[in-house]
Amino acid sequence: MTDTEPSELAKWDPGLTERVMGIMRPFLKRYFRSEVRGLENVPPGGALLVCNHSGGMLPMDVPILAADFYDHHGYDRPLYTLSHDMLSVGPTGDFFKKIGYISANHANADEALRSGGLVVVFPGGDYDVYRPTFTENVIDFGGRTGYVKAALNAGVPIVPAVGIGGQETQIFLTRGTWLAEKLGPIARLARTKIVPVSFGFPFGLSLVVPPNIPLPSKIVMKVLPAIDLAAEFGEDPDIDEIDAHVRRVMQRALDELAGERRLPVLG
Repeated sequence: MTDTEPSELAKWDPGLTERVMGIMRPFLKRYFRSEVRGLENVPPGGALLVCNHSGGMLPMDVPILAADFYDHHGYDRPLYTLSHDMLSVGPTGDFFKKIGYISANHANADEALRSGGLVVVFPGGDYDVYRPTFTENVIDFGGRTGYVKAALNAGVPIVPAVGIGGQETQIFLTRGTWLAEKLGPIARLARTKIVPVSFGFPFGLSLVVPPNIPLPSKIVMKVLPAIDLAAEFGEDPDIDEIDAHVRRVMQRALDELAGERRLPVLG
């Protein structure tokens, strides 16, 4: 985590966001046959949308969620996504900030939530996005509970959401934690604890790079009812208890989506 200026939030450009969504939406609907359910569960005011993360290096969950969110709720309220610092730097940094991607740090999360924005967070991060295909329908944040603290500090509800289909865009073989350990100083220099191995099209076997083109897997996301933390857990809540409850609610919803799915990729 690195501190960034809160003014990063002010760079959100609703006009540009609308144009980008207009370009992305037809592609997402045709190629991934994307579907987002439960958007009526998004409450007014600040809220932390907690979701599992899928798709490896090219995850589609944020674009899919954003396209349907803005289509349903309009462009009066920003959808912020807490993201890796790499998206905030370089020639594309300003572009991503203008469409709602903000660096994942406590200051940004708190500022965005208190401003009334809907903030998307993927607690599992890279650990989750590279989970093996054979455990694709398991909610596992790798023990990370910072999202609970963020919601409590800002006094906002947690809105659980789940997605399915993203781990079918290629075959994810392993997170490669063992490989990162063997690489030792090289992995530490890259600030990573995983070296994921996957298999896909057109390059076949991939150790992060080269990035394979995602298969046109049907991706379905579902937004669940908001959890009022104070009402459900009292004024002095236990963080681990809240985390366990959130993951339990998400796992139940993901199991339901998995039960509807008949074939990999085809959905």
